[in-house]
Amino acid sequence: MGRYAARYVDGVPARSRQDDQISLLAAALDRARAAAPAGVVVFDLDSTLLDNRPRQARILQDFGLSAGIPELLDARPEHWHGWSLAAAMQQTGLPAALVAAHLDAARRFWLEWFFTSAYCRLDAPVPGAPAFVRGVAEAGAQIAYVTGRPRGMEAGTREAFRNHGFPLPDGRAVHLFLKPDRAIADEDWKAEAVGAVEKLGPVVAAFDNEPAHVNLYRRAWPGALVVHLETDHSDRPVEVAEGIPSVRDLRHDGSTGSP
Repeated sequence: MGRYAARYVDGVPARSRQDDQISLLAAALDRARAAAPAGVVVFDLDSTLLDNRPRQARILQDFGLSAGIPELLDARPEHWHGWSLAAAMQQTGLPAALVAAHLDAARRFWLEWFFTSAYCRLDAPVPGAPAFVRGVAEAGAQIAYVTGRPRGMEAGTREAFRNHGFPLPDGRAVHLFLKPDRAIADEDWKAEAVGAVEKLGPVVAAFDNEPAHVNLYRRAWPGALVVHLETDHSDRPVEVAEGIPSVRDLRHDGSTGSP
């Protein structure tokens, strides 16, 4: 958990945390406005701006269709709590013995399709994300989408952006950095991307859901506001560094409804 999360315990009204989140995101927009047009705000995609659980559900449904497993046809985004495929399969009502029998095949199917445009176009926005990123654009700062998605996912990524009203990459004020080779570890790619982002201008804020990545960004850009998205992550044993705040989503105007 980030330091933001650590300041709260059970029993503290949720509204207090929402107010703190609103103030933090407002500060990020202020930084973007003050540094425009050269300043850069960095965003990860999966579990930071985009919720890939709809993609996960469709992949599991399609595996169930191809393998003749009717329970999996009822897979829903809410069946995912983290990245466990086995747990999601059980959530559909599939008996544990059948989960074990089909898990290896399901994983192969998942690996074949998860990193594709055909499925990532189904991603939904994290609450508040489209409006917040548009706010950065309206503030006049540059936007850098820095993602571990490989280049083969660009078409589907752009479609998801269009579907949900995110600023589209144009190579001028909005930039998309995709991983050149899927085999590169995400941490290695993010470290490599730091140099490319710095060529755009000074980084004033950065958002990512992976503790290892926000820690990297804090080291690389000590003057930036680095924010951890407390959604889900890869479960690697890495803690968010002291002083890095966490937010639940990107709603920055007190709303509790749609993105």
